[in-house]
Amino acid sequence: MRRTTDLVPTASATGTGERTDGAAADECAEFIQLLYAEHGTPLLRYAARLLGGDWHRAEDVLQEAALRAWKHAEELGLKVEEARPWMFTVVRNLAIDHHRARRIRPPETPSVELRDLSVEDGTDRVLMSQAVLEALAELTDQHREVIQLMYYLECSVAQAAEYLGVPPGTVKSRSYYALRALRKVLEERGIVR
Repeated sequence: MRRTTDLVPTASATGTGERTDGAAADECAEFIQLLYAEHGTPLLRYAARLLGGDWHRAEDVLQEAALRAWKHAEELGLKVEEARPWMFTVVRNLAIDHHRARRIRPPETPSVELRDLSVEDGTDRVLMSQAVLEALAELTDQHREVIQLMYYLECSVAQAAEYLGVPPGTVKSRSYYALRALRKVLEERGIVR
Protein backbone atom coordinates (compact mmCIF):
# COMPACT_ATOMS: atom_id res chain seq x y z
CA MET A 1 0.00 0.00 0.00
CA ARG A 2 1.32 3.46 -0.84
CA ARG A 3 1.95 5.97 1.90
CA THR A 4 -0.47 8.84 1.97
CA THR A 5 2.36 11.31 1.39
CA ASP A 6 3.06 9.57 -1.94
CA LEU A 7 -0.40 10.61 -3.09
CA VAL A 8 0.20 14.37 -2.78
CA PRO A 9 -0.46 16.09 -6.12
CA THR A 10 2.25 18.27 -7.52
CA ALA A 11 1.78 21.66 -9.15
CA SER A 12 1.67 20.01 -12.58
CA ALA A 13 -0.90 17.41 -11.53
CA THR A 14 -3.81 19.14 -13.24
CA GLY A 15 -1.88 20.50 -16.17
CA THR A 16 -3.85 23.73 -15.90
CA GLY A 17 -1.07 25.86 -14.51
CA GLU A 18 -3.49 27.48 -12.06
CA ARG A 19 -1.18 27.32 -9.04
CA THR A 20 2.25 27.49 -10.63
CA ASP A 21 2.95 31.08 -9.65
CA GLY A 22 5.70 31.16 -6.97
CA ALA A 23 4.52 31.81 -3.39
CA ALA A 24 0.89 30.78 -3.94
CA ALA A 25 2.02 27.43 -5.36
CA ASP A 26 4.39 26.87 -2.44
CA GLU A 27 1.65 27.71 0.07
CA CYS A 28 -0.80 25.33 -1.63
CA ALA A 29 1.76 22.52 -1.83
CA GLU A 30 2.61 22.97 1.85
CA PHE A 31 -1.11 23.03 2.70
CA ILE A 32 -1.69 19.73 0.89
CA GLN A 33 1.34 18.10 2.50
CA LEU A 34 0.15 19.14 5.95
CA LEU A 35 -3.36 17.99 5.08
CA TYR A 36 -2.03 14.54 4.14
CA ALA A 37 0.21 14.39 7.19
CA GLU A 38 -2.59 15.17 9.64
CA HIS A 39 -5.67 13.74 7.97
CA GLY A 40 -4.45 11.36 5.23
CA THR A 41 -4.64 8.12 7.20
CA PRO A 42 -8.10 8.72 8.75
CA LEU A 43 -9.41 9.86 5.38
CA LEU A 44 -7.98 6.78 3.69
CA ARG A 45 -9.57 4.48 6.27
CA TYR A 46 -12.87 6.31 5.96
CA ALA A 47 -12.80 6.01 2.17
CA ALA A 48 -11.92 2.30 2.35
CA ARG A 49 -14.80 1.68 4.75
CA LEU A 50 -17.23 3.51 2.46
CA LEU A 51 -15.96 1.50 -0.52
CA GLY A 52 -16.32 -1.89 1.11
CA GLY A 53 -12.62 -2.36 1.88
CA ASP A 54 -11.33 -1.52 -1.60
CA TRP A 55 -8.06 0.15 -0.59
CA HIS A 56 -6.94 0.83 -4.15
CA ARG A 57 -10.14 2.69 -4.95
CA ALA A 58 -9.89 4.44 -1.55
CA GLU A 59 -6.44 5.75 -2.51
CA ASP A 60 -7.88 7.07 -5.77
CA VAL A 61 -10.71 8.76 -3.88
CA LEU A 62 -8.27 10.30 -1.41
CA GLN A 63 -6.08 11.59 -4.21
CA GLU A 64 -9.10 13.11 -5.96
CA ALA A 65 -10.17 14.75 -2.69
CA ALA A 66 -6.65 16.14 -2.23
CA LEU A 67 -6.69 17.50 -5.77
CA ARG A 68 -9.97 19.24 -5.03
CA ALA A 69 -8.51 20.61 -1.79
CA TRP A 70 -5.51 21.87 -3.74
CA LYS A 71 -7.78 23.62 -6.24
CA HIS A 72 -9.80 25.18 -3.38
CA ALA A 73 -6.90 25.80 -1.00
CA GLU A 74 -7.35 29.58 -1.00
CA GLU A 75 -11.10 29.23 -0.36
CA LEU A 76 -10.39 26.90 2.55
CA GLY A 77 -8.14 29.56 4.03
CA LEU A 78 -5.06 27.29 3.96
CA LYS A 79 -5.96 26.05 7.45
CA VAL A 80 -5.46 22.31 7.75
CA GLU A 81 -7.55 21.86 10.90
CA GLU A 82 -10.53 23.64 9.32
CA ALA A 83 -10.26 21.60 6.11
CA ARG A 84 -10.86 18.24 7.84
CA PRO A 85 -14.71 18.32 7.78
CA TRP A 86 -14.63 19.57 4.20
CA MET A 87 -12.28 16.71 3.20
CA PHE A 88 -14.47 14.08 4.87
CA THR A 89 -17.48 15.47 3.00
CA VAL A 90 -15.60 15.37 -0.30
CA VAL A 91 -14.44 11.79 0.33
CA ARG A 92 -18.00 10.74 1.22
CA ASN A 93 -19.39 12.40 -1.92
CA LEU A 94 -16.76 10.75 -4.12
CA ALA A 95 -17.57 7.35 -2.59
CA ILE A 96 -21.28 7.94 -3.24
CA ASP A 97 -20.47 8.90 -6.83
CA HIS A 98 -18.46 5.70 -7.19
CA HIS A 99 -21.37 3.57 -5.93
CA ARG A 100 -23.80 5.34 -8.25
CA ALA A 101 -21.50 4.82 -11.21
CA ARG A 102 -21.19 1.11 -10.40
CA ARG A 103 -24.99 0.76 -10.37
CA ILE A 104 -25.35 2.47 -13.72
CA ARG A 105 -22.46 0.72 -15.44
CA PRO A 106 -21.91 -2.97 -14.72
CA PRO A 107 -18.38 -4.23 -14.03
CA GLU A 108 -16.27 -4.61 -17.14
CA THR A 109 -14.92 -8.03 -16.23
CA PRO A 110 -17.15 -10.87 -15.15
CA SER A 111 -16.94 -11.99 -11.55
CA VAL A 112 -14.71 -14.98 -10.87
CA GLU A 113 -17.55 -16.76 -9.08
CA LEU A 114 -19.77 -16.54 -12.17
CA ARG A 115 -17.28 -18.06 -14.60
CA ASP A 116 -17.59 -21.58 -13.23
CA LEU A 117 -21.37 -21.74 -13.11
CA SER A 118 -22.89 -24.38 -15.32
CA VAL A 119 -25.94 -23.61 -17.38
CA GLU A 120 -28.96 -25.90 -17.22
CA ASP A 121 -29.43 -26.86 -20.85
CA GLY A 122 -31.13 -30.23 -20.47
CA THR A 123 -28.35 -32.22 -22.16
CA ASP A 124 -27.63 -34.32 -19.09
CA ARG A 125 -31.31 -35.14 -18.68
CA VAL A 126 -31.63 -36.17 -22.34
CA LEU A 127 -28.53 -38.36 -22.15
CA MET A 128 -29.72 -40.00 -18.94
CA SER A 129 -33.15 -40.67 -20.48
CA GLN A 130 -31.50 -42.27 -23.51
CA ALA A 131 -29.33 -44.46 -21.26
CA VAL A 132 -32.35 -45.56 -19.19
CA LEU A 133 -34.33 -46.42 -22.35
CA GLU A 134 -31.44 -48.53 -23.63
CA ALA A 135 -31.14 -50.24 -20.23
CA LEU A 136 -34.89 -50.93 -20.18
CA ALA A 137 -34.51 -52.80 -23.46
CA GLU A 138 -32.25 -55.31 -21.68
CA LEU A 139 -34.84 -56.14 -18.98
CA THR A 140 -37.38 -58.94 -19.18
CA ASP A 141 -40.81 -58.12 -20.56
CA GLN A 142 -42.43 -58.39 -17.12
CA HIS A 143 -39.91 -56.05 -15.51
CA ARG A 144 -40.06 -53.54 -18.36
CA GLU A 145 -43.88 -53.56 -18.33
CA VAL A 146 -44.19 -52.94 -14.58
CA ILE A 147 -41.65 -50.08 -14.71
CA GLN A 148 -43.47 -48.48 -17.64
CA LEU A 149 -46.82 -48.71 -15.84
CA MET A 150 -45.66 -47.48 -12.46
CA TYR A 151 -42.99 -44.91 -13.35
CA TYR A 152 -43.78 -43.67 -16.86
CA LEU A 153 -47.57 -43.83 -16.78
CA GLU A 154 -47.67 -43.19 -13.01
CA CYS A 155 -50.18 -45.94 -12.27
CA SER A 156 -50.77 -46.94 -8.69
CA VAL A 157 -50.03 -50.49 -7.52
CA ALA A 158 -53.77 -51.28 -7.67
CA GLN A 159 -54.12 -49.88 -11.20
CA ALA A 160 -51.03 -51.77 -12.43
CA ALA A 161 -52.31 -54.98 -10.79
CA GLU A 162 -55.70 -54.56 -12.48
CA TYR A 163 -54.10 -53.89 -15.89
CA LEU A 164 -51.71 -56.85 -15.61
CA GLY A 165 -54.33 -59.14 -14.08
CA VAL A 166 -52.11 -60.08 -11.10
CA PRO A 167 -52.38 -59.43 -7.36
CA PRO A 168 -51.00 -56.14 -5.98
CA GLY A 169 -48.30 -58.03 -4.05
CA THR A 170 -46.98 -59.43 -7.33
CA VAL A 171 -46.79 -55.90 -8.79
CA LYS A 172 -44.83 -54.70 -5.76
CA SER A 173 -42.46 -57.65 -6.02
CA ARG A 174 -41.95 -57.21 -9.78
CA SER A 175 -41.32 -53.48 -9.41
CA TYR A 176 -38.75 -54.15 -6.67
CA TYR A 177 -36.83 -56.68 -8.75
CA ALA A 178 -37.27 -54.65 -11.94
CA LEU A 179 -35.66 -51.59 -10.33
CA ARG A 180 -32.79 -53.72 -9.01
CA ALA A 181 -32.23 -55.19 -12.49
CA LEU A 182 -32.38 -51.73 -14.07
CA ARG A 183 -29.88 -50.38 -11.54
CA LYS A 184 -27.54 -53.32 -12.24
CA VAL A 185 -27.61 -52.63 -15.99
CA LEU A 186 -26.94 -48.92 -15.41
CA GLU A 187 -24.06 -49.76 -13.05
CA GLU A 188 -22.51 -52.09 -15.64
CA ARG A 189 -22.59 -49.20 -18.13
CA GLY A 190 -20.97 -46.87 -15.61
CA ILE A 191 -23.95 -44.50 -15.47
CA VAL A 192 -24.93 -45.14 -11.86
CA ARG A 193 -22.64 -45.98 -8.95
